[in-house]
Parts: sequence; structure tokens; C-alpha cells
Amino acid sequence: MSRRGFMSKVAMPYAEALIESARNASALEQVNQDLSLISDVLKKSKELKTFFYNPLVASEIKKNVVNKLFANQVHNLIIKFLLILIDRRRIALLDIIINKYLELVYQLQSVIVAEVLTSTVLTDLQQNSLISKIKDMTGGKTVKLLIKIEPTLLAGFIIKIGSKTIDTSLHGKLNHISVYLNSTSNVSI
Repeated sequence: MSRRGFMSKVAMPYAEALIESARNASALEQVNQDLSLISDVLKKSKELKTFFYNPLVASEIKKNVVNKLFANQVHNLIIKFLLILIDRRRIALLDIIINKYLELVYQLQSVIVAEVLTSTVLTDLQQNSLISKIKDMTGGKTVKLLIKIEPTLLAGFIIKIGSKTIDTSLHGKLNHISVYLNSTSNVSI
């Protein structure tokens, strides 16, 4: 099992417990928004992410920072959850837990999550067109795009829906051509 697969397996019970707690508190939508906020904060501040993920930083210091940073910003359930993760030394799994949580919520809401890797920022028109095409492919289910910019693709995009991948990137096409040319160069005439 890969390291990422192992971490996902460890993260899943935390995501499930958080969903259950949010449902019991009738705060599912609020928790979604709060987790998005925390995820954005961690993406924008590499220093904060490094601070939380550093095992050498004392748990009490991390807890103080959580309380000061998020106390009036997020639902109390999220604060308690973050403090539990710190106590159990699982705060480094926060990104994975958030992703697993969102996957489970989207499953509950019958939402298809499509991860889109693109070489450039997509316009609203392009995003709407992509959502429409994915809806057609999936039988009209609601679609949520998770867009990531990946300049190495050169042009085009890659769509990942579950275990399926659609690669329309220039990088992918060049790789296919390279594989084809390498395989035909070994054939003797």
C-alpha cells in the first residue's frame, strides 16, 4: 500500500466522525464552509501549514494558535475537531481528512466531484461547458469542479472522476506519440 493510500485509510474514520458530528449538530453546510476556509488558509500560508504539521512544535502551542486563529471564525465543532487532531497527533492529515470529508458529503448529496488539472485558468464559460459535458457523461448528476493549475501540461486539461481519467493535455498527447514512436522503432522490417 502506498504512503498516500495508508494516510487516506487513517484519515477516513476522522472524516466519517466529523460528518456524523456535523449531521447531529445540523451544521453540515456550516462545517463544509469552515473546512473550505481552513483549507484556503493553509494553502495560502505555507508557514502556518509547516507549523501545524511540525511534530516538534508542542501540542499546547498548536492548540493556542487554533483557538486564537479560528475561535470566532468557524463553528465550535471544527475547533473541537482540530484540537482532537492535535491531541492524537493527526493534524498533519488535515488536508486528507478535509478531502475525504468532502468526498463523503458529496456522495451523500449525490454530487460528482471532477478534479480538473489545467495549464491555465479556466473562464466561467469554459467551466460551465465542462460541467455540462460531465453532467451528460454521468447521467445528469450535479457536478463540482476542483480545479488545479498545472503549467507542465502545456495546454489542454486532465479530468479525473473517481478512478477514470480523461487526458486532453498537450503533455499527454506528446507522451502518447513518444510511446508509439518508441514501440514502432523496435519493430524490424
